[in-house]
Amino acid sequence: MLKKLVQFSLNQSALVLLIAGVLLVFAGWQLPRIPVDVFPELNAPTVVVMGESPGLAADEVEQYVTFPIETAMNGLPGVRRVRTASAIGLSITYVEFDWGTDIYRARQLVSERMDAAREGLPVEHLEMTPITSITGEIMLLALSSPDGSVSDLDLRAYAEFDLRNKLLAVPGVAQVIAIGGELPEFQINVRQEELRLYGLTVQDVVDAARESHSTLSAGYLSDAEGMELPLRQTGQVQAVSDIAGAVIKYHKGAPVTIGQIADVSLSPSPKRGTGADGGRPAVVLTLQKAPGTNTLTITAAVDEALDKIAMPAGIVLNRAIFRQADFIDRSVSNITHALRDAAIIVAVLLILFLQNVRTTLITLTALPLSLAVGLLVLHWMGMTVNAMTLGGFAIAIGSLVDDAIIAVENVFRRLRQAKAHPEADLRSTTRIIFDATLEIMNPMVFATIIIVLVFLPLMFLEGIEGRFFRPLGIAFVVSIMASLLVAITVTPALCMLLMKHTGEHHERDGLLVRWLKRG
Repeated sequence: MLKKLVQFSLNQSALVLLIAGVLLVFAGWQLPRIPVDVFPELNAPTVVVMGESPGLAADEVEQYVTFPIETAMNGLPGVRRVRTASAIGLSITYVEFDWGTDIYRARQLVSERMDAAREGLPVEHLEMTPITSITGEIMLLALSSPDGSVSDLDLRAYAEFDLRNKLLAVPGVAQVIAIGGELPEFQINVRQEELRLYGLTVQDVVDAARESHSTLSAGYLSDAEGMELPLRQTGQVQAVSDIAGAVIKYHKGAPVTIGQIADVSLSPSPKRGTGADGGRPAVVLTLQKAPGTNTLTITAAVDEALDKIAMPAGIVLNRAIFRQADFIDRSVSNITHALRDAAIIVAVLLILFLQNVRTTLITLTALPLSLAVGLLVLHWMGMTVNAMTLGGFAIAIGSLVDDAIIAVENVFRRLRQAKAHPEADLRSTTRIIFDATLEIMNPMVFATIIIVLVFLPLMFLEGIEGRFFRPLGIAFVVSIMASLLVAITVTPALCMLLMKHTGEHHERDGLLVRWLKRG
């Protein structure tokens, strides 16, 4: 079959080169659309369930919230393990499914169990977090006020209720979490003596505060001069005075308001963590991306969105705390430099030994073609470009031109021999190139297979190790096999096009080769 492939490449050299060119163009067009990440996806499909139970101690959360949720999730099909964590007023459950499980199906199964378990749980909120991964943290932003003109309360309020919503509107951003500062909330601090004076309970105050805010519709006038007019109610709480003026009851004909029996204020909620930037208090925003998206594209979109936002006076935004895109750019830059250095070294060696520019150009085509095929295969397999796949390409660069060098050198030598003694070799140029390629094809194939076998054990690693190292092995093996395919198809076709007249001018060995032979 390989002989027929070589023969086809020589007979249809123009078609083969056209296909190679189209492949390079398609790979260049597809490259910006391939998901880019720092590392491969290392965690199994995981659904995270969070429950809030304000007022419960950690052991009570474990007993009354976490344990019932864990019990309900353990029976789901495809679950490999369930991990939980309990803190003061907070329960977190990690439901991990088998590798390859559809994450949306897994979330549907978890949602059904949540609905069944929700009724008996003392929780205010029970929900699933957005789909993210342990490598999905793409950026950290810090908001601070170096001159101290903006309070921690206002800083957190801007980050939580303004900037966060604008960042969540960027396509591909799955979650934005704010840490640090002081989260504002309306607080009602009841005075016990006033409660006893009016015969009230804390629950009466809670009910009145709850009823002071309403988003219900006020209905409409069905026939106002032939039109329907909606009625707007103003029951939403806008300020502290709205809560303080809410009526709890009437005492001896006079209204008793919340402000009469309690101190109402806009104050910071109890802190859950803190943040700093350059030694100053700050609010830190963590941006997490959705799985399967391009980190570089999302980072550029976030930067563009931030450029359009005018920061309030006194607030400074720091974007350079952590940017996953910087690590990716460095990895891409490293492999680009490795590719450049490899091309230069190969070109210098070929010119020194063969003293022929055409052979150098033919050999160097193996580098971009092999990498292009490798990238397209990885994308077809649903893998991302990351540090491990780039590492596989970097390791393979030194071997990608091996097959092409062997093939070109043998064709070059056979053509020179045939042109030096035309009366003894009456074969056509096509036949000489065909025979020269077949002459070294078996050793070339066996050598490539042996190299591939060295990396084959990486394909059988399981768990986290397999997820981490398998992309490196796949990238290396695919690019090496692509280089072999290039050596028996594109290389003969280029030799047919560029080396027809090799040996007609009685070319001799280069100075370096003659010196080595004399030694």
